Amino acid sequence: MSRRPLEEDANGGRTMGHKLAAWSLRVFGALLFIAALLFGASKAPDRSLESLVPQWAPPPSDFIELRGQPIHIRDQGPAGDSVPVLLLHGTSSSLHTWEGWVKTLATQRRVISVDLPGFGLSGPSPSADYRDEAYLDFVAALLDHLKLERVILGGNSLGGQIAWQYAARAPERVQALILVDAAGYPFAPQEVPLAWQASRLPLIGPLSEHVLPRKLVEYSIRQVYGDPERVNTALVDRYFELTLRAGNRTALRQRLDQWRGGEQAARIRSLRQPTLILWGERDRLLPPSDAQAFARDIAGSRLVMLPGLGHVPQEEDPAASLKPVLEFLHTLKP
Repeated sequence: MSRRPLEEDANGGRTMGHKLAAWSLRVFGALLFIAALLFGASKAPDRSLESLVPQWAPPPSDFIELRGQPIHIRDQGPAGDSVPVLLLHGTSSSLHTWEGWVKTLATQRRVISVDLPGFGLSGPSPSADYRDEAYLDFVAALLDHLKLERVILGGNSLGGQIAWQYAARAPERVQALILVDAAGYPFAPQEVPLAWQASRLPLIGPLSEHVLPRKLVEYSIRQVYGDPERVNTALVDRYFELTLRAGNRTALRQRLDQWRGGEQAARIRSLRQPTLILWGERDRLLPPSDAQAFARDIAGSRLVMLPGLGHVPQEEDPAASLKPVLEFLHTLKP
């Protein structure tokens, strides 16, 4: 069977979805492993939102209607805080990734976390549009809905990319940035989560919308942790069950198809907000060289490398990764 040619984007580069597909097709051993898991697993049907809410959206979780979609959100801490901290998670994750930070941070600041369209309990976007511009429009609509003039915007991975792009687009609404292993430069991973590879493979990709081995989810999480031994049963349960939320597996495939890495990297140099850059030294998805690039391109930014941690340091070691955040927040002018 012949493969259709790789599509070219407006700048002559390949879309990130096709780069991931090319990456996947080269990894023959991973293909065999994935196939064995998929064929040896039972079906994993979609889970309804209503069935997931009792476990994954207890108080203070809430749902708001935004652009025709129910959005899972948590708004915690002092209600009178005029410039709250808004936290955005990464691909295949959810607002739960920030729980370790919020537990402490909300004693001092108003903290808002949200499931982005396509992920968590918010589920798929009605428009099936997961381009960066759609996410920037989402952030703008969210701030308007919550009647927030300005925020301190933090994000991990995809969430970090959305954060800095929104700060470049609407600098008057972003007081400061917290970038945690943020995406933004041309994608050059040392390792890609196996679940992402599976979703991009011909034949297996569509099958992944109906079959999801729990072991595949566990292996993918271990790939992005600096210390895989930190991955426990409760963590795997969360990622596994929220991935089964109706529409999320299709949304992941669509997001990877629409993702163009590094396309807006030149805009990073336009950022003028006080910026904290946090990076796990063992990040194999977005390497530490990207952290150095952010520090170089954002004038006056502060870079903190986190020894022993991987791509999601806020989740892997909340205490160690939050310490520089608290220090950074204390330096900001009211």
